[in-house]
Amino acid sequence: MNRATAPAASASPPAPPAGRTDGRGTRRSPVRRLLTRPEVGALIAAIGVYLFFFAVAPSFRTAGALSTVLYQASVMGIMTLPVALLMIGGEFDLSAGVAVTTSALTAAVLSFQFTVNVWTGVAVALVVSLAVGAFNGWLLIRTGLPSFLVTLGSFLILQGANLAVTKIFTDNVASDSIADMDGFGQARKVFASEFTVGGVDFKITIVYWLVLAAAATWLLLRTRFGNWIFAVGGDQDSARAVGVPVDRTKVVLFMGVGAGAWFVGMHLLFSFDTVQSGEGVGNEFLYIIAAVIGGCLLTGGYGSAIGPVIGAFIFGMVNQGIVYANWNPDWFKAFLGVMLLVAALVNLWVRRTATRR
Repeated sequence: MNRATAPAASASPPAPPAGRTDGRGTRRSPVRRLLTRPEVGALIAAIGVYLFFFAVAPSFRTAGALSTVLYQASVMGIMTLPVALLMIGGEFDLSAGVAVTTSALTAAVLSFQFTVNVWTGVAVALVVSLAVGAFNGWLLIRTGLPSFLVTLGSFLILQGANLAVTKIFTDNVASDSIADMDGFGQARKVFASEFTVGGVDFKITIVYWLVLAAAATWLLLRTRFGNWIFAVGGDQDSARAVGVPVDRTKVVLFMGVGAGAWFVGMHLLFSFDTVQSGEGVGNEFLYIIAAVIGGCLLTGGYGSAIGPVIGAFIFGMVNQGIVYANWNPDWFKAFLGVMLLVAALVNLWVRRTATRR
């Protein structure tokens, strides 16, 4: 006689082995969460670079050396921050380096040629810098061309205009000195002053750099516009489909680069009271390198504001560490290239480790 059996569906499912889950509803460990941060790879690299130069260059260990490193990092870092935000938004600006020179030349030439208070030149330079950024963003949107091509064109235009316009007004490749003009002393205090801590002089740009880094971090992590930046860089079509103002976001990011170029341009002008029209060429790649070392992806949609700060600090350490170690400065670019590759590999390893189940 056949014995009736209970339906299989009524049997209780076997309990999962201890310690095994399907990953849903579980919280990642603190180490795993830490590794997902974009700036972790840059921090590891920064510690390694610092320890290296600390060991090979005794003069690198002094407070004065730290002041110099921080100054180099701050000038680089102020521009790297908006460039990094633009990269997170999925775009590049190859005109960023010469835009700094354009801003400084605008303020210097206008102030000197029209004998006006230098603050007038500063204000006009700000308008010009923002206009250049807005033009890059507008042309990108209207044409659909890659930002690489759009800003490469702007780079060539600005580079040629810097040299040609300066020669027209000064018959030279540098602007005239504005050191004795009205408002110069006040502007210098704002853009190029120093302060003393423990008997060591530090440049005011260090303070501006750190404040801007904090503001950029707040913008990315605590505001709707920060969400828009990540969304636009990740997938602009999907972002547009859910109501993100993609075009406006891109234009604002390009204008942010223009604002950074204006500030750094003013610092250079009021530090030296004159500007060489050929300066800035190649710096755009340094800004991008510092952002990439800081964890920003070339494909957009990923990065932070703290990472580029660390990337700029690495730049400052390498730039000055080579000098303090009494090495040939010609090795600087080679060392920076090695750091770029190492940082990229570390970032790749960190991301794969963080996402591995």
